[in-house]
Amino acid sequence: MGSRPVRRTIRRAQLREIVPLSATTIYEMEQRGEFPRRFYLTPRCVVWDLAEVEAWLEERRRASEAGRIETAPAPDVRLRRTRPVKLDRE
Repeated sequence: MGSRPVRRTIRRAQLREIVPLSATTIYEMEQRGEFPRRFYLTPRCVVWDLAEVEAWLEERRRASEAGRIETAPAPDVRLRRTRPVKLDRE
């Protein structure tokens, strides 16, 4: 019987320490196939494979450094409802 490498899993709280995204964002990314999928150890215990999460983070780092991740545009501060910024100083 060959020895298999131990696959470490992490629970939701540990995942949130490693990946600072909201639970909703992570769930939506999983559904689109853009994030490692969770799996259930028991009906109430959901986990992620730590090696898959670390590989995903490394790929995101490489994509960011290569300029392949499109960033969101900066908000137009003139359109704020509270404390709008006036660009024309008189």
